[in-house]
Amino acid sequence: MRLLLSGLDAAGKTTMLYAAKLGEVVTTIPTIGFNVETVLYKNIQIVSWDVGGRDKIRALWRHYYQDTSGIAFVVDSNDRERIDEARVQLHEIANEDLLREVPVLIFANKQDLPNALSVKELEEKLDVAKFDKSQRKWFIQPTIAIQKKGIQEGFQWMAETLNPKADLKAPITETMMDSVTMKDDLLSIWKSSGLKTLTSKFI
Repeated sequence: MRLLLSGLDAAGKTTMLYAAKLGEVVTTIPTIGFNVETVLYKNIQIVSWDVGGRDKIRALWRHYYQDTSGIAFVVDSNDRERIDEARVQLHEIANEDLLREVPVLIFANKQDLPNALSVKELEEKLDVAKFDKSQRKWFIQPTIAIQKKGIQEGFQWMAETLNPKADLKAPITETMMDSVTMKDDLLSIWKSSGLKTLTSKFI
């Protein structure tokens, strides 16, 4: 099972991924260019895309939509000014031809901040009712990535949705070969696309 982890820049994707992968919170800096990481959580391959807010690079995502089983979208619950942008991006990804029927997990990150939108408010702001109309399974998981709260529960929901017998209590391990392969493929795509200013960072 392959899971696409995405969201706007500064939503907390990198912090969340490292907290899950390493079992600890690390200090991160905004991604410049693109950062692609692949980790294996039990039997779920999580492919994390961090594009540093550069719209041109988002066009590269669809090259890895093939065989994706689910979408995990990270939202900064405290960023009310960009919630509409998050909604647009969420539905753009969800409406891609190869992703129209896969379940959607939304991590409502930064729930510890006083101005954070509640799950109920996010349901309305992100217009998840559209998923109900298409009978797509979805779930919003309250999360505090810097405290490692809600991450396990969110991935557990996705695992049970894709495989009712799944148990994700085992730690995450990184699949380095997948990361290397993606790096080579993305750089090849980048060179042919004419995006001259793209900077890549892989860990």
